[in-house]
Amino acid sequence: MDYRPRDNLLQDKLILITGAGAGIGRAAAKSFAEHGATVVLLGRTIKKLEHVYDEIEQAGSPQPAIYPMNLEGASPKDYEDLADTLEKEFGRLDGLLHNASLLGVLTPIEQYDVNLWHQVMQVNLNAPFMLTQACLPLLKQSDSSSVVFTSSGVGRKARAYWGAYAVSKFGNEGLMQVLADELENTNIRVNSINPGKTRTTMRAAAYPAEDPNTLKTPEEIMSMYLYLFGEDSKEINGQAFSAQA
Repeated sequence: MDYRPRDNLLQDKLILITGAGAGIGRAAAKSFAEHGATVVLLGRTIKKLEHVYDEIEQAGSPQPAIYPMNLEGASPKDYEDLADTLEKEFGRLDGLLHNASLLGVLTPIEQYDVNLWHQVMQVNLNAPFMLTQACLPLLKQSDSSSVVFTSSGVGRKARAYWGAYAVSKFGNEGLMQVLADELENTNIRVNSINPGKTRTTMRAAAYPAEDPNTLKTPEEIMSMYLYLFGEDSKEINGQAFSAQA
């Protein structure tokens, strides 16, 4: 997308990012902060979150916040506690990026391990549902808020062997559409992004023979993310976007 965001596009916005410790989540956190947002870094590895925190501070961007959470084991009460913390500290939420995902394994459905299936669904689909549900009251406190689900090419046109990952991403698209329809004519807009072929650890695990240098870096696909969290997309709701043409 040939979008050129203003330097202060996200000024004074508070945006929560899951999976913020690496890859696309890390790039989004740094990019959002660079454009004026206060970002809440959510992830399971504190050391990675602290590294991103330091990078944002060193760049002179607004001071971020860290909220460690393992989505695989998180309960509804954990999400309620997170929302309560955000309410006490900030009073609202302007954006929510569902970025954290598990790949699982590439194998036929006939051979897919049931426990792994549940694990992937918990992180990729159940967690975004519970987190969004808990944060909706905070999102309603914002003048204009954005929820973005991270999709995938196999979440829009499935392929053999992609199993739980593909099904979970189809679920993300469905959840996005339901929410967008329910929240139409409110201050909350809900959309999805397919990042496309991007140089991440997950991509390397799925395509081990692929040359990563042929892929765009997470930093190179941020324009679509900035667009959907800024006011230029204020009227956009229920749409499935691709970060790469």
